[in-house]
Amino acid sequence: MSNWNEGVIEEFRSNDGRVSGMFSRMPLLLLHHKGAKTGTERINPLAYQKVASGYAVFASKGGADTNPAWFHNLKANPEVTIEVGTDTLEVKARVVDGDEYQLIWDRQKREFPQFAGYEMKTSRERIPVIVLEEISA
Repeated sequence: MSNWNEGVIEEFRSNDGRVSGMFSRMPLLLLHHKGAKTGTERINPLAYQKVASGYAVFASKGGADTNPAWFHNLKANPEVTIEVGTDTLEVKARVVDGDEYQLIWDRQKREFPQFAGYEMKTSRERIPVIVLEEISA
């Protein structure tokens, strides 16, 4: 894990899920996931949007032309843990499409215009949106 991620994670946990700097106005969660090939546990801080069925996250990778590794890991191992604020939740990931995709993605671009920039920058057909739904006990 990069030193940058480690710093964000430490600040997140020290401040009840809030961080400063470039993410100070953006809701963040910590995604715990296992490597698709290695099974190694990893943690990534991700921007999220609260949606009726859970939490939407975005495989934007800053507008890169490839999806982030965590996206491939979620497809291989969709049952994961997230930290949101001071809560830890067991969730299942699903990639959204159709009208659901458009509704979530359009809102994210409206509320955080950098995501529209990521969309313009990438050569990918579209940036995947993943909904993390809490697993009932």
